[in-house]
Amino acid sequence: MCGICGEITFDGTRADVAAVDRMTDVMSPRGPDGSGVWSQGPVAFGHRRLKIVDLSECGAQPMVDNELGLTVVFNGMVYNYRELRAELEALGHRFFSTSDTEVVMRGYAQWGLSWVDRLLGMFACVISERDTGRTVMARDRLGIKPLYVSTGTGGGSTGARRVRFASTVPALLAGGDVDTSIDPVALHHYLSWHAVVPAPLTILRGVRKLPPATVRVYERDGTSTDTRYWSPSYERDESDAGMSFEDWTDATLEAVRTAVRRRMVADVPVGVLLSGGVDSSLVVGLLAEQGQTGLATFSIGFDAVAGREGDEFVYSDVVAERFGTDHHRIRVGSDELVGSLEHAVAAMSEPMVSHDVVAFDLLSREVSKHIKVVQSGQGADEVFAGYHWYPPLDGLRVEDAPDAYARAFFDRDHAEMGRVVAPDVYAAMSAVDPAGPSYAFVRDHLTQGRAATAVDAALRLDTEVMLVDDPVKRVDNMTMAWGLEARVPFLDHELVELAARCPAEHKLADGGKGVLKAAARRVVPAEVIDRPKGYFPVPAITHLEGKVLDVVRDALHAPAARQRGLFADGYVDGLLADPNSGLTPLRGNKLWQLGLLEWWLQSHEVG
Repeated sequence: MCGICGEITFDGTRADVAAVDRMTDVMSPRGPDGSGVWSQGPVAFGHRRLKIVDLSECGAQPMVDNELGLTVVFNGMVYNYRELRAELEALGHRFFSTSDTEVVMRGYAQWGLSWVDRLLGMFACVISERDTGRTVMARDRLGIKPLYVSTGTGGGSTGARRVRFASTVPALLAGGDVDTSIDPVALHHYLSWHAVVPAPLTILRGVRKLPPATVRVYERDGTSTDTRYWSPSYERDESDAGMSFEDWTDATLEAVRTAVRRRMVADVPVGVLLSGGVDSSLVVGLLAEQGQTGLATFSIGFDAVAGREGDEFVYSDVVAERFGTDHHRIRVGSDELVGSLEHAVAAMSEPMVSHDVVAFDLLSREVSKHIKVVQSGQGADEVFAGYHWYPPLDGLRVEDAPDAYARAFFDRDHAEMGRVVAPDVYAAMSAVDPAGPSYAFVRDHLTQGRAATAVDAALRLDTEVMLVDDPVKRVDNMTMAWGLEARVPFLDHELVELAARCPAEHKLADGGKGVLKAAARRVVPAEVIDRPKGYFPVPAITHLEGKVLDVVRDALHAPAARQRGLFADGYVDGLLADPNSGLTPLRGNKLWQLGLLEWWLQSHEVG
């Protein structure tokens, strides 16, 4: 697990190594164990290393093989790298390290672009071919590992065309020459879709992200092609027609068991972020089943605010006691929370409004003092239909799903957006589609086919888009900001494929995640399952008061915010006058959304 970056120029000028150095330095928290920069003519790569597999210097990056004519930078973990290595050795390859990075490089040399189909894990990687001048970028199927890209004219007098890439947006900004104006379509997504901005967009016009499950090839002249290499079907498969609910439960438990076992692969200990919910509790139980003893588990809690509880320790304690884990309770007071907000905002590659972001930042800070790798339960709700907006879709025609989905999920509709943003910004948004770009995106995705029901269409949308650009991004950003690797077994792509085939009624059963809960009952205590659905609570960000409210007010009143002029003054003033009156369907605070965006932009000196 690491941070990667680089530059490729397309007119024969040399890559800007100084810019790559700056980008590499900014990502030092992602890779506190080592650093490297490599350049050759038009290509320069940078890398920050977190040592998880092959702790020797043989696994250092950028990794170069002169015989193959390949150089690679890699971020992530390939869980089947040992099996792939054995296969490659049988084909005549000789290895100089025991790292998964070298397996990725030699796998590409052997199998070409189809090599991604063989990789089980999470990854973002870039490979340079010396002899052809071709550069290949790839991102894992579920977008667990990020990869951002910017284009520009370069810093020299020749105006060289070039592409830069990095694991984080702040790293690209450190390289310079980035168009930092606000993308109005991305802003619409941010304000409508609970800060979800689908790939390839980001809030900045000059930064794009490689979509999940995508291989991009840049030729020597700068032309590029994208290939999507994975897209599961959400239709019923005839071969599954005879399966009962019990059969689906058996298959689900075995698939989760396999996913958890795969993510034990490391040369350092692996712990668990234990929220006390079904998902993380099942991970703990299955690790115990694998014979892992002395398992380190970690839970976090916050002070209650306005009558809202801030922890779920009662449930995490039950799981920790049942499986005899080395459990760590981490309680965060209100003053400490406020003091940590600045770090969390700075660590965001993109502005994220969920209160879980701050929770994960603080949790990761403490966990990183004990361990380098953890498993986490993210993704189960999107994959197995655990959220409240899925049941209302049951029985609807697919063409009726967009309206129902938007009512349940969207923070505001396009009409309200006209009162939120400045008139020129709203006009740019409306030009994309009269219904607004966010609704248009959701409508087109839900109705594209390849889904048996409206529920299946929504699960596909959330798994391929919302999951990637909210919970998954949140976990990556906050854990890696403290040099902590998070692994997410519920996003094992074979488990996701199984869940996609599973009939929607089995997932909706038992109040949601029915088939997963049935599997969990065989492993974890019943009181963890038979409880109201929880969440990762940070009440002080839902109910704004005191120092948190002061920070939001200062951000929205700052000269940079006024100069940027994104929001209608009257709307902002109204929210500041009554800061807790505007809540979204997901119980998010509308004032926090605006303040967080401005705080993020100012933190990164944008505009």
